[in-house]
Amino acid sequence: MATALAVSELFVATNLFADSVTVQSPDGKIAVALDVNDGSLFYSISKQDEAIVAPSKVEIFAGATMAMVDQSIRQNDSVWQPTWGQFSSIRDHHRELTLSLTADNIPVQLVCRVFDTGVGFRFVLSEKSAGKRMTFSTQYKVLGGAAYYSGQRGASFTSPSKTKKISVPLVTERSDGTHVALLESDLYSAAGLESMRIRFAKNEKAIVATSSAVSSGGGQLTPWRVILIGETAGDLTVNTVALNLAAPCKLADPQWIQPGKGLWDWRIHGYNNGDFVYGINTRSYLHLIDFCAEQGLEYLTVDDHWFKSADDGKMVVSPEVDIEKVMSYAKEKGVMIMLYYDRKKGNFGDETLFHHYAQLDAAGMKYGFMGNKAGFTRNAIDEAAANKLLINFHDGPVPMSGVERTMPNMITREYCHGQQDSRSAFTPETFLKMAMVSALTGPLDMSNGNFGINSINAGEREKGPKKKNSYISTVVSEVARNLVIYTGLVTLPDAPEEYLKKADLFEFLKAMPATWDDSRVLNSKIGNYITVARRSGDVWYVASVNDQSDRTLDVPLDFLDSGKSYEATLYLDAADSHGVKNPEAYEIKTATVKHDDVISATMAVGGGHAMILRPTETK
Repeated sequence: MATALAVSELFVATNLFADSVTVQSPDGKIAVALDVNDGSLFYSISKQDEAIVAPSKVEIFAGATMAMVDQSIRQNDSVWQPTWGQFSSIRDHHRELTLSLTADNIPVQLVCRVFDTGVGFRFVLSEKSAGKRMTFSTQYKVLGGAAYYSGQRGASFTSPSKTKKISVPLVTERSDGTHVALLESDLYSAAGLESMRIRFAKNEKAIVATSSAVSSGGGQLTPWRVILIGETAGDLTVNTVALNLAAPCKLADPQWIQPGKGLWDWRIHGYNNGDFVYGINTRSYLHLIDFCAEQGLEYLTVDDHWFKSADDGKMVVSPEVDIEKVMSYAKEKGVMIMLYYDRKKGNFGDETLFHHYAQLDAAGMKYGFMGNKAGFTRNAIDEAAANKLLINFHDGPVPMSGVERTMPNMITREYCHGQQDSRSAFTPETFLKMAMVSALTGPLDMSNGNFGINSINAGEREKGPKKKNSYISTVVSEVARNLVIYTGLVTLPDAPEEYLKKADLFEFLKAMPATWDDSRVLNSKIGNYITVARRSGDVWYVASVNDQSDRTLDVPLDFLDSGKSYEATLYLDAADSHGVKNPEAYEIKTATVKHDDVISATMAVGGGHAMILRPTETK
């Protein structure tokens, strides 16, 4: 829950003023200038006097004449505690400028918050705007762009003017190495508005983001348009600006929400474990529940086809599935079940759907084919929370950044390219793009952690790669990817038997938490490599993931407490590991390390590197 520790306010320049104003970040390095020119409102952003975003137009009503009326500035410095996430506490330190404006004589406010690592601004509408069509339009004239990445799968391009599709988020890597990300936050609170659409407008020679709706009048909010600024791509993945801009938690008592890890049945259908072949049936689910209980995994996700149709409040369950027995057995074993729901199979009726899943004793719902519909998503999150259900959105969901602060029952979503989904396209490079682009929108359900890579590549799964021997990874990379990706529900996609064959390697995933006290990115280059360190209590978990090059990364351990020794368990690609030729070779070693040590993370093609660092007892 959020707890404000300290808030200070400073109101200045509340009299009428010239048509320009500047507000700086608390550290004074980032400055946002706003001014009205020929009836249009413009903003620009600089960092340490170097221009980042050139003067760019902002509108709330298309073509409206804007005029400034008044301004006030306040400063906030507080700390709040997320229900779960990459940090156990987050500092919200910003300066906030509130501009009172008129747009075609309709009073509106623009609120601009400037943090040390980014900027957000949104409109607040007046009663006089009721019934008027809003078009919240924002130009982004980002300077110095050398490479661009966007969307659910981290698509890359050299120029926004030469690509037909730009999706949220848009990341610009400047020629000086600075990374700038464009996205939005608190769409949840902006009733009536959908996710912003991004395009390159040739007539404006600018990237433009827009979203439209009819104003409901006084208090109507737009989402925050967000610009993140980092020295590296990794800086953006642990940036907390979007979370700070999101509305505080609306749940009175979110303690029932439990982040965790679990198995998933979908990708192991057709796998022969020597006793039976996994499929959509009661026996398979009971076997998976047993494994979760034995290994300390909190969840099992039961995916599609456990029911055949759902209409008018009635669900026809597949004859091979005794869902009551499965749910009862899971409860007896202490395993929570996430149950899939597919809107393409009928219309159960959303007013009773979530209550029905709660009555089945489901812990949550994996919601498929709901689409990029913000209003629908808001309602689903709210109805799930009212029934104390987690929700995991799939199949092209809304990139509703920051919502896990406001409604932490939104535990994860597939705003990414899940492993083996659209199975011709997943590569180490794709993973690394999504980890540093798609992940900026929030937690991702990517289903990393395949251990039987040879079995997958041999076609021994019904839903494995379309082309044999096309899945490129090493088992150590699979472990490392689960630490790199931030999610409240770690979904492991492989068969229990494959994890038991490599039980010593599986220990990393068993030990790894799903929520953290601290997170840092030590190395990063989009599409090439990443190193992430996360802390739970006094134990650090560190993971690196590589592209299809042989690579060694220096991993400095200066985040460790000075003066302490740590026992390091190292999970390594073997000397002969190779993401294509020998993906399942690995080694495990131990060492004693300290604050001033540097670990050389040597990785194979498509490989990885992982560590658990535990402080040793002092005598």
